[in-house]
Amino acid sequence: MQSFYMGGDVSKGYSDFVILSAQKQTVMKNFQLDDTFDGHCKLYGILDEFIKDHQEATLYAAVESTGGYEDNWYNELNKFQSTLNIQVARLNPVGVSHNNQADLKRNITDKISARGIAEYLIAHPEKVTYQQHQDPMASLRKQWKFIKMLTKQSTQLLNQLESLLYTANPEILAYCKDDTPKWVLKILLKYPTAINLARAKVTAMAKIPYVQKDRAKELVAAAKTSVASATDPTTQHLIISTVNQILHLKKNIDEQNAYMARMCSVPEVELLKTFPGIGDASAIGLMLEIQNIKRFSKAKNLTSFFGIHPAYKSSGDGTGSFKMSKKGRKEPRTILFMVVRSAITCNPVIRDLYNDHVQRGKSKMSAMGVCMHKTLRIVYGMLKHGKAFDPQIDMANRQRTGKPSEQVIKDKSRRYQNYDSKAPISRRQKKKRLEREKSHSERITKRGIITPVPLTTT
Repeated sequence: MQSFYMGGDVSKGYSDFVILSAQKQTVMKNFQLDDTFDGHCKLYGILDEFIKDHQEATLYAAVESTGGYEDNWYNELNKFQSTLNIQVARLNPVGVSHNNQADLKRNITDKISARGIAEYLIAHPEKVTYQQHQDPMASLRKQWKFIKMLTKQSTQLLNQLESLLYTANPEILAYCKDDTPKWVLKILLKYPTAINLARAKVTAMAKIPYVQKDRAKELVAAAKTSVASATDPTTQHLIISTVNQILHLKKNIDEQNAYMARMCSVPEVELLKTFPGIGDASAIGLMLEIQNIKRFSKAKNLTSFFGIHPAYKSSGDGTGSFKMSKKGRKEPRTILFMVVRSAITCNPVIRDLYNDHVQRGKSKMSAMGVCMHKTLRIVYGMLKHGKAFDPQIDMANRQRTGKPSEQVIKDKSRRYQNYDSKAPISRRQKKKRLEREKSHSERITKRGIITPVPLTTT
């Protein structure tokens, strides 16, 4: 059966289309349609005529993710599947861009981009997932994006507030190292500058929640010896206005999170919430990133998608080490990082793992990375088997795996030739080869890590 491929390069208000054959030959030249009702109807008519002329063929169509501009075209193409023999996909623009670079395309236009999308479908069919039905998490994804936007605005305002406080009330910044507590914002509403705070009454300040008399006395005393330089009314007004905006945004974010949790009807979200450390927002965020666990045949594929798999980098005679790869988008890793921060305090499995690695000498951030990898593998098992979190399952898995037996690891890259003593190698490489030969002869290689041999003195 013959196959054709249509690429759509979406812009704001319109889109460019082109149809290619499996041999990347142009079947229908580029045409442009507006993102309107008439434009969508025209697209249906064009595709209907095309499929009638090629009745035994299947048309594969795709658009790139462009921040939401592609949604109208993508949903319309999905509706066409009920009457037309068409398969629809949404592509990651990074893959399409790299494919264009591999083809040495130097110019970028809407027409060339549309052709690049169609060529990507032809060149990498194994990497394309065609949508057979409406995305059940489409509304959740919109809600999640809106909350992220509010959170970003709140962060920008907090940064602006910190800049204002540095000159108007610097001593209070000592209480905002990790985050800005709500009680600090309440104090700033009444006493925005150091001068206002120095004149405050301890009894009146102590009425603010989480502000005891001792803390109130400490704040007033620090304000009386403040080095603040900004005391003008304009600065006071800006601080109060900024704090009001921050409080309003925080309230809005809490309301949106609660609404999203109520409206969520994805069963996998309830399953993830059985893991201590995963709440409503983080469970929804993880599922929006994972989408369908069947996309990943193994747990290591999921860890690679999140970019938390260990990657080793070494070149020539230089030293190398294992570090988190951090490949791909940072949003999934951000969600997972916050999950682990919570799990360290309330999940015994993750807490014990974290403490164990810290005691071994790892830095706290390195131990966090190990816990992120462990948490994601547990999440993979929960979603794959549809089972709630059970620490006994993890314990049984570790006992079943056991410790690897001691064995000599052969270097497969040297399978065609043993090390030649006459090779003009560097002193560092010579030392490495001697250590490898010594370790193999004594059979002390463990887990693929070669035990160094002490240097002999001459």
